[in-house]
Amino acid sequence: MSAVAQTKRGAKGAAGAAPAAQPRARTPEKPPDSGAKDATRYGARLIGTMIGEGHTARFVVGMVLLVIAIAGLVMLPFVSGEAINVISAKGTMSDLTGWIVAGLIAAAVYLVTSFFAERIMAGLATGATYTLQTRLAEHLQTLSLGFFDSRSTGELVSSITNDVEAIARFFETAVSQLIRAVLQVIIIAVIMFVIDWRLALAALLVVPAMLVITSIVERLSGPAFAKMQEEIGGLSGFYEETITGHKVITASRREEWARGASKERADAVFTVGTKSFFLSLLQFPITTALSMLQIVIVVVVGALLVVAGMAEIGVIVSFIGYAGLLTSPLSEIANLTGTMLQAVAAGKRYYEIMDQKPTTVDAPDAKPFEFTGGHVEFRHVDFSYVKGRRILKDNTFDAKPGEMIGICGPTGAGKSTIINILTRYYDIDSGTILIDGQDLATLTQESLRRQIGTVLQEAFLFSDTVMNNLMYAREGATQEECVEAAKEANAHEFITNLPQGYDTVMTERGANLSQGQRQMITIARAMVAQPKMLILDEATSNVDTRTEKLIQQGLQRLMAGRTSFVIAHRLSTIRPAARILVVRGGAIVEQGPHDELMAARGFYYDLYMSQFKGKAPAGVEL
Repeated sequence: MSAVAQTKRGAKGAAGAAPAAQPRARTPEKPPDSGAKDATRYGARLIGTMIGEGHTARFVVGMVLLVIAIAGLVMLPFVSGEAINVISAKGTMSDLTGWIVAGLIAAAVYLVTSFFAERIMAGLATGATYTLQTRLAEHLQTLSLGFFDSRSTGELVSSITNDVEAIARFFETAVSQLIRAVLQVIIIAVIMFVIDWRLALAALLVVPAMLVITSIVERLSGPAFAKMQEEIGGLSGFYEETITGHKVITASRREEWARGASKERADAVFTVGTKSFFLSLLQFPITTALSMLQIVIVVVVGALLVVAGMAEIGVIVSFIGYAGLLTSPLSEIANLTGTMLQAVAAGKRYYEIMDQKPTTVDAPDAKPFEFTGGHVEFRHVDFSYVKGRRILKDNTFDAKPGEMIGICGPTGAGKSTIINILTRYYDIDSGTILIDGQDLATLTQESLRRQIGTVLQEAFLFSDTVMNNLMYAREGATQEECVEAAKEANAHEFITNLPQGYDTVMTERGANLSQGQRQMITIARAMVAQPKMLILDEATSNVDTRTEKLIQQGLQRLMAGRTSFVIAHRLSTIRPAARILVVRGGAIVEQGPHDELMAARGFYYDLYMSQFKGKAPAGVEL
């Protein structure tokens, strides 16, 4: 079975499973220039996805068209100025007509090339968004379970949705406009200096002030946008938990708490969002005021030059047009500051996940697992989820081919951890694990897990039909095989009584079935997988006695002839095991058949007798 089957099992003891996700430590205060560094670093990576990776040729074509479009646009003020000069000098109608035609041609060039340039940029933007979203979803499937232990489901869903959505807005609305704005400023500045350097200096006088304001806004609002994306992720996680756990909230009469907690988190998003957007939007009125000041400066300086006979009135008209065209892209840059900063914050969270590497990886010379019976050996195995904090300590045991091995012990003893390292969801610290004489560390994970079937306490079903849930177990499985497996698992009868039988669609996690019915389907799914070895992790702990009997019958058929590891709190479940491993504090303190362990009157004896007396041994939590 795949790692997807390892669903969360609630809070576990420190020895029994990976530690639950902890609240993030408070982020240290960043140096003053960290926001600028983030903007450069993550902004460059995002834009690289859009214009690189095989898209460079299309981007170059779009840029050429954009330059031609801007050239057509900036011709209009020049043509207007020349037409004014013709009129003021009482030139011929032919000259005036020529400039009017030139203006119409420039406008047509601008419109046509802008259309095709924007179409290319829009295609690059949507393609980049698709690439980012699919890459993130694919990358998550490559990460080890330790990564998912440290992050909530809501946080990851928020990265796939909210963060990618913020980046998509940046791609679709900001990138093209920013490129156009920068090109327009550069081209206009060059033309202005060619026409009249004095008026050019006057027109560009306010640009440094605009750049300073942009830098200040970025420094102030950048961290605020980063905090906002973090708060949105937390809010999404809270919503995911409260929706999934709605039944618990209702049963515990905690609706008022849920409403209050939801409002508190939403208020946090609102507060930080208001601050971040206020700071970014503050740039707009300041930039607008400076833009108007720019036009005033051009008019005043131009009028003085005309009076002194150092410039023609047409040139002044042209420069007023250029000042307006210069103001427009600068205002656009100001308006897009919020979108850019939010995208940078989202990009940072996105790439923090993308830069994660799986902690459990195949060796360069890893070989496929060759099953020859299912002989499992643990030799002095130590393991820790967190370095320096051992969970399993010097565990040694031997499971012969076809044997049923029971595993029991108090909550948090390390039972599930033994299974997690047997399936190599985590790598051990020291010691050796062998299956049929092959060291797990030398095998490919895929070939190993293909041979091991897993039935967990929490029966996980996808929001799909019953048949598709069964076929999920093995690529190429037929419907006939699935029906036969359902019969073997005692699930066929209730499945055929469902509204659409095997075509009945399960709600999320199979909530429209009982716990026992879900478990029968997961047993049938394990049968479809045709595993060579089997792991049962508390597979019957949440069902009634009658259903347990049906499930046990299915499990007996599933375990027949297979090396099986059965974790159980109900010790009667593992009583027939060839060997029982008694785990306490991360160590196997006893092992042997049931009768032998009972005769020894050790810890297992105390556990077993406590289930009849209803009282656990001193200091032990069952």
